[in-house]
Amino acid sequence: MDSKLLPLSAFLVFILIARPGISQTYSDTPTIDSTCQNTSYTELCANTVASIPDHHRKTLPEIISATVNVSMTEIRESASNCSAIRRKLAKKLEPIDLRALDDCLQLFSSTISQLIKVLADLSTSNSSTTNYYDDLLTLLSGAMTNQATCLDGFAHSKNDTRKLIEGRVRRISKHFSNCLAMVKKLKKRETKKKHPRSLLQQEFPEYGTIRDGFPTWLTRKDRRLLQTTTNQTQVNLVVAKDGSGNFTTINAALNATPNNSNTRFVIYIKTGAYFEYINMGSSKKMIMLLGDGIEKTWIKGNRSVVDGWTTFQSSTFAVVGNGFIAKGISFENYAGPDKHQAVALRSGADFSAFYQCRFIGYQDTLYVHSLRQFYRECDVYGTIDFIFGNAAVVLQNCSLYARKPNPNQQNVFTAQGREDPNQNTGISIHYGKVAAAADLLPVLSQFSTYLGRPWKLYSRTVYMLAKMESLVDPAGWLRWDQNSSVSFLYYGEYQNRGPGSNTSARVTWPGYRVITNATEAAQFAPGNFIQASQWVPATGIPITTNLTVS
Repeated sequence: MDSKLLPLSAFLVFILIARPGISQTYSDTPTIDSTCQNTSYTELCANTVASIPDHHRKTLPEIISATVNVSMTEIRESASNCSAIRRKLAKKLEPIDLRALDDCLQLFSSTISQLIKVLADLSTSNSSTTNYYDDLLTLLSGAMTNQATCLDGFAHSKNDTRKLIEGRVRRISKHFSNCLAMVKKLKKRETKKKHPRSLLQQEFPEYGTIRDGFPTWLTRKDRRLLQTTTNQTQVNLVVAKDGSGNFTTINAALNATPNNSNTRFVIYIKTGAYFEYINMGSSKKMIMLLGDGIEKTWIKGNRSVVDGWTTFQSSTFAVVGNGFIAKGISFENYAGPDKHQAVALRSGADFSAFYQCRFIGYQDTLYVHSLRQFYRECDVYGTIDFIFGNAAVVLQNCSLYARKPNPNQQNVFTAQGREDPNQNTGISIHYGKVAAAADLLPVLSQFSTYLGRPWKLYSRTVYMLAKMESLVDPAGWLRWDQNSSVSFLYYGEYQNRGPGSNTSARVTWPGYRVITNATEAAQFAPGNFIQASQWVPATGIPITTNLTVS
C-alpha cells in the first residue's frame, strides 16, 4: 500500500469501532418470529425488534416506525462520520473522494426527509396502512437507493475512502430491506375502516377532492398548461438570454421561486442554449419549466467522470423537488463518448413528469434515480446504459435512439438498479420505438446493441407494445459481466413489433421471459406501476394508464 494512505487506514480503525450490542443475538419471541419472517437480514431484524421496549405489544406499523427511527439515528451517525472524514482528511483525499462524500451527505439528507414522511404515514394510519402501501414502498425504496448511490460515488476512487463508510451504509440499507419486507405484510392486513389521506394528499392538499377528473386545487388554466402553446400559458417568471424576460439565467429564476409551494409555479424559458448546471433541491416543489420546444430551448453542460465528477454530480440538470414538470426542453451533456459517464438529466423527484422533452448524451444520459417518474413523447439519445437508475419509471410513446459509440463498445439502452426484491422499482417502456440515431445508421453492422443489462441483482425492465428496429441484437439482453447473476432479475417483453422484436434467439436466463399474459404485463402499465392515474392527469400530460388503448 502507498505510504500516503497509512493515515487513512489508521483513521479507519478509529471510525469503524463496532457499536455496542450489534453482535448480540436475542432469543426468538413470537412477535420477533412473525415480524422478521421473510426478511433478508433476519438476525439484524430480530436484534432491532428485540431492542424496542414492549415490542411484543406493538403493532406492525409501530415496529416498522421503530426500525425507521433506528435507521435515522444511524444515518445521522453516518453523516457525522462522512463530515469528519471530509474535515480531517481533506488534504489527503482526491477531488473525486471529496465529491463522493458530498454526494453521501446530500443523499443522507434526502433520506431523512423521506423517512420523516414514512413515520408520518405510519403514525397517522394507526394499525392500518392499506391506503399508504404504495407510498411506503416508494419512499423506502428511494431511501435504500440513496445508500447505494452514496457508495457508487467511490467507484473511481483510488483511495480506501469507501471502506471508511461502507459498513455503516450497508447496515442502513439492510434496515430498509427489512422494512420493505415488513411493509409487504401490511398489504395482507386490509381493513374496511375509513383511511386517512394518503401521502400524495398530504404533499398536495385537497388532492382527494376530484372534479371533472382533476383535483380541485388544480385550476382549469393549470390543467391546460401542457396542452397549450407558450403564448397561451400564464407564467410566473420568464428567462431569456436576450434580456427580454425577468432573468437571463435559469438558476436565477429558480432562486426566485417560492420554497415548499403547494401550487404550480411556471417558469417560461425562451429560445436559446443555456450553459448552466442546475440542481433543484427538495424545497423546490411544484415547479414547471416550459420551453419553446426541443429544437429551440436547450440546457447544456459537459461534466463527466473522466473530468473528476461522480456520476451523480455529472448531471447537467438535477431535480429532487416533488411534482416537477418539464415541457419542450432539450437537456444535453456534450462531454462526448471518451468521457464515459456523463449525465444529461437526473431526477429523484417523486411525481415528476416530462413531456415532449429530449435528453442527449452518450453513456448514462438519463438518470432515473429514484421515486415515481413519467416520460411522455420524449426522445432519449445515448450509447452505454443511457437510461439507468432505480426509479419506478414509465416511458410512454418515447423514442429511444442508440448513437455511434467508440470502437470496441456496444450500445445498451437500459441499466436498471433494483437491489432488493421488495423494491417497487423498475423501467417500463410502453409503446414508442427503439431505433438507431442518424450517426449509427451508416455503421450499424459494426456495433452490437442490446435492450438492457442488469446493473444490480434484482434489475427489472420491460418493453411493451414498442416498435423495435433491426439494430437490436437477436439475444436482446447483455450480462453486466461474466460473473454476474441473471437468476434474480426480471426482464420482460410483451407484444413488441418490428424486426428487432423477434424473441426466438433471445437469452435463456432464468429471469428473462416473453410475457404472454396480459395480466402480468398490466402490472407495468402506468396506472399500476407508478399509480399514474392518481397524479399524471392533473398535469395535463396525455397518458394511457392501462396496458392498451381502450
